[in-house]
This record gives sequence, structure tokens and C-alpha cells, in this order.
Amino acid sequence: MASFTRISLILGVLLFLAFNACEARVPRELAFVKTRGSHFVLHGSPFLFNGFNAYWMMNVASDPNDRSKVSEVFREASAAGLTVCRTWAFNDGGNRALQISPGTYDERVFQGLDFVISEARKYRIRLILSFVNNYNDYGGRSQYAQWAKNAGVHVNGDDDFYTHPVLKGYYRNHIKRVVTRLNTITRVAYRDDPTIMAWELMNEPRCQTDYSGRTVNGWVQEMARFVKSLDTRHLLEVGMEGFYGDTMPQRKQVNPGYQVGTDFISNNLVREIDFATIHAYPDIWLSGKSENEQMGFMERWMSNHWSDARTILKKPLIIAEFGKSSKDPGFNLNERDLYMTNVYRDIYRFARTGGGTMSGSLIWQLMAQGMDSYHDGYEIVLAQNPSTAGIISRQSHAMSSLSHLVNNGPHAAHVQGVTMRTHGHHHHHHQARKSKP
Repeated sequence: MASFTRISLILGVLLFLAFNACEARVPRELAFVKTRGSHFVLHGSPFLFNGFNAYWMMNVASDPNDRSKVSEVFREASAAGLTVCRTWAFNDGGNRALQISPGTYDERVFQGLDFVISEARKYRIRLILSFVNNYNDYGGRSQYAQWAKNAGVHVNGDDDFYTHPVLKGYYRNHIKRVVTRLNTITRVAYRDDPTIMAWELMNEPRCQTDYSGRTVNGWVQEMARFVKSLDTRHLLEVGMEGFYGDTMPQRKQVNPGYQVGTDFISNNLVREIDFATIHAYPDIWLSGKSENEQMGFMERWMSNHWSDARTILKKPLIIAEFGKSSKDPGFNLNERDLYMTNVYRDIYRFARTGGGTMSGSLIWQLMAQGMDSYHDGYEIVLAQNPSTAGIISRQSHAMSSLSHLVNNGPHAAHVQGVTMRTHGHHHHHHQARKSKP
């Protein structure tokens, strides 16, 4: 009897050790990020974050010899407290295509995406995965139009992507292939994997043939419904830059002088769309204008969208792309660091006063060392940019601390925020504010 007890005790200890070893290896079961009113929740608590873009990940990971670059970026990002990454789940036609032709996929490239998801999970970073591009890079709408033409379909132009049944059919099939994919590494279907925070319908949808936003709106309604018919657990967003359309004509003056065929209000009011996004490139949209004017625009862009997300959409808002290019005239590292500091400070301020409606931002973009062929001017290699890495890291810490503050709803955050109202305001920041018309 004694020996039996001893054996079961030893077995118990061994099981305990084995279980703990597994625990250490596998992060605790991730929960799905959800929304509650106009903020994100995780494990039932507010989720505010700092994150990044790395569109290139699947493309690079499709060559197993290059996968260490993906791991390197996740490792450095995780060390800087970044918890969300946005990347492409598409590459249509062309080099290293995921979708070689409609419905035909390269399994090796798909396994690259499997790897990206499994690495993100390891570093506890959540992913926003985009289904298609508005632009020709990595295929995009024009590749879909070309495929239809090749099949003998009459296509008027790339904007038929939003309306033509054949092109819409190709796109729906792609969504289905991605969402229902079984990850060959984790053995978890994408639609069941909480590592994925959200799906994105398209990177920066635009429509030349209808500036009102109505064509894109019909497409968003149809495709959002389709995604949710396959997957009700993940969040969904459009992928918008934030241009205002005809719904609120008075808001058009906030645009950088033009429209792109989207409508920030109506497109994000679609019931199946869970949160709103904006992108911001004053250095491109207002090229030739001074740093001050560009920062002034940036503040107006953020504050108008934040206020609309809070009062009209009643959904969370994230700044899904912003950055500063080394190709800008007169660029220097200090300018970029200052710009990021200012933008981050505004994001923090909006998040604090709005009870978390402004929920986070994704810098464009992080890369690993030795990826020069991918450089677009916006690349940040954390290991080579200690000053920028410090700014990013401080923002990560500030946002995660704020998550705990807004825990008791917007009112509590407001009250607790009082002591933080002087959150180290920067002199340059006030100068920038003077440039508002």
C-alpha cells in the first residue's frame, strides 16, 4: 500500500512538472478580443494597445530560410510592449502569389501565413489580417479585374470589383479559403484562433466611379455579412483611411482637399462592422506644407474621427496606419521621433478622455534587419533605432496602464485622468496647435 502511495505521489509530481512545463511553453489560452459599446474588451476588461504594421510577413515567411526575420520582428515588438500587428492575408497573382489564379493557391505561401500566426501566438501578439489590396501591389483589385477579363468576362474597370458578380465571387471564395483554413502548425482553424484579433475587408478601399461612398457601402454591407456568416467570433473592420463622404457634407472640409469614394460614417455604421479605422499620411496628403500645418491637420483628423466614433458610430476607433517617411524633404530622425511622440500623446489623451473609444494605433511599419529591398521610407528597425524604440515602448506602457484606469467606465477614467492631465505636454505640441485655422 505504502509503495502504491509513493508511486502515485511520484506520478503526481511528474504530471505536475510536465503540466507546468507545457504551461511555460504554451501561452495561457488566449481569449478573443471583443467589443463592448465603443471600446475593446479582453477577458472582460478594457483592451487598449499599441501596435504596428508589417504587411510583408507572409511573403517573407513563404521562404522557410527567411522566417527568422518574422520571429525577429515579433520578438523585438513584444519586447517593446506592442500587442497588435496588422499584415496581409493576400498576394494575388505575380511573384510568390498566395492565390495564383482564382481558387488556386500555393500551399507553401499559405504555410508562410500559418507560420506568421503561430509566431504571433508565441509572442502574444494579436493579428489584424487583410483580405485584399485596393492597389496593384500584391495583386489587388486590378488583378481580380484581369482574372475576369482572362476568363472572357466584360469588365469596365477596376471599380467593377465592387459590383460585378464574377469579381465578387472570386473575392468571396478567397475570404472563405482564408477564414476556414486549418493552420498546419497549430492545427487550429483560422476562424477558431483568438490570435487573430480581426479581419479587414480591404486595405484602403477607394472608388473612382462613385465618390459618394454608396458603391463601396453596398459592397461593405454584402461582404461584411458574408464574413460573419463564416465566422461570428472574430471582429471585422473595413480597412478605411477615414475620408468623409456625402453622409455628413459638413465633415468633408476635414478631408485633405479631396474624396476617394468612401464615407467614413455610413461605411462604418454597417451593423457587421465592429470598429472603425483611420490612416493618416499628412506628409503625403499635404506634401509641401510645413511640419506645423501637417501636425495641425493630423490633430483635426484624429479629433473629428474620434468624436464621430464616440457619438455617431458608438464603436471603437484605431489609427491603423501612420508614420513618417525618411524620403520626406528635410527628414531627420528627431523630426520623426517628435512627430511620433506628438501623435502618441494625442492618442493617449483621446483614449483617456473618451473612456477608451480611441483604442490604439499601428505604426507603419516595422522591419527586420537586412530587408532593404522592402524599404519604403517608413521602415523602422527597432534594434537600429533606440530612440524610436524608446518612444514606442513608452506608448505601449502608457496604453496598457490606461486599460486598468478605464476599467470602471468612461467616468472613472475621466476622474482618475485629472491627475494625469499635465501628461508631460511638449512645447512643440502647442505650437502645432496654433496652426489650426
